Amino acid sequence: MPIFHCFLKISLLVSSSTNLNYSFSIIQILKMDGSTGCGSVDKCLSNYNLGKTLCFWTFGRVKFAEHVLSGDKVSIYIINRRWTLDKTMEEKVRREINTLRLLRHPHIIQVYEVVETTTHIYVIMEYLESGDLFDYIIVKGMLQEDEARKFFQQIISGVEYCHNNMVAHRDLRPENIFLDSKFNIKIADFSLSKTMQYGQLLKTSCGSANYAAPEVISGKLYAGSKVDVWSCGVLLYAFLCGRLPFDEENIPKLYINIKGGVYNIPSYLSPGARDLISKLLEVDPMKRITILEIHQHPWFKISLPHYLALPPPPEKVQQSKKDELWLDNPGRKNVLFYLLSRVSWLLPRKLVNIFFRCLDEDFCTSTWFCSKKDTNSLEVKKVLKGDDDSEMMTTTA
Repeated sequence: MPIFHCFLKISLLVSSSTNLNYSFSIIQILKMDGSTGCGSVDKCLSNYNLGKTLCFWTFGRVKFAEHVLSGDKVSIYIINRRWTLDKTMEEKVRREINTLRLLRHPHIIQVYEVVETTTHIYVIMEYLESGDLFDYIIVKGMLQEDEARKFFQQIISGVEYCHNNMVAHRDLRPENIFLDSKFNIKIADFSLSKTMQYGQLLKTSCGSANYAAPEVISGKLYAGSKVDVWSCGVLLYAFLCGRLPFDEENIPKLYINIKGGVYNIPSYLSPGARDLISKLLEVDPMKRITILEIHQHPWFKISLPHYLALPPPPEKVQQSKKDELWLDNPGRKNVLFYLLSRVSWLLPRKLVNIFFRCLDEDFCTSTWFCSKKDTNSLEVKKVLKGDDDSEMMTTTA
């Protein structure tokens, strides 16, 4: 029985230079029309010497390249513009590129430059020397707790950063996580990621079935952050046990086990590891541990690097009723809600949303706002719960 099942196996043996001369704050975007655009790959990427093809990702191939002047090694994600002929697919391609450009974190793959032509889009990224976690675990097998903890801490840090920037990865698995020259984690392949809004629930069933949360395979609306936490639990289990918690070849039986949370935690694991895994693989998403709670877990905090540690939470001040904030009164909140809704069309929409969030704790799950329509008429709109990827192909085993 193989250790992992996956829809698409990525074998990326790449390398990372520790002294790259690129500035992350400067990303060159070249948009060329038919009259002035370059006619060949060599001309468009004149600063790079292209090498062999490393692997294939969702929208194209990844090639090795070396910078002509500095000699730094990079990888170039080459996307054929045929993907953008369909508006739906173009949106997905743009979303992945924009997500990669947005995220700047030590444990997320970095984009240095994006070059666009009439036929291709070239995404120049860092080159990761030690390959992906899939191959690493295949070679090493079951990891010691200290090494597994280090990987898990770095993954949680990267996932937390994504969530803080309103991005859900939705496809966390060893094939999409890479290692640099010092064997530090780099999360990659954001082709199935989704940019979230406050309180938005997603509906697309995507990713690999072995790493998918129960609510995803059940076809229910789900919170992107919750399903990423479940996938992190599957990863931690795989690190410590050398196998997956849900690894049935029969898909219906696999789904039954995932929905029921039927898996076995080996007795040789430490009590802390067993406890954390059980909280990560909680079937009920409302009871599942959060990123913040993971940071507070004793097993997670062992040997936690300072740059990954959260700042200490502010001390909670106990308020008596006489010291109660004026806005804590529900009646006063309702009055302010009404008044704000009447004048909201005079204010910028972003400012109105901020006011509503401050007034209503439930704003994040049921968001209403007012906007001006035509001249002076007001139209009340509701932010729809669910994403717009209903046509996305599900990459399940």
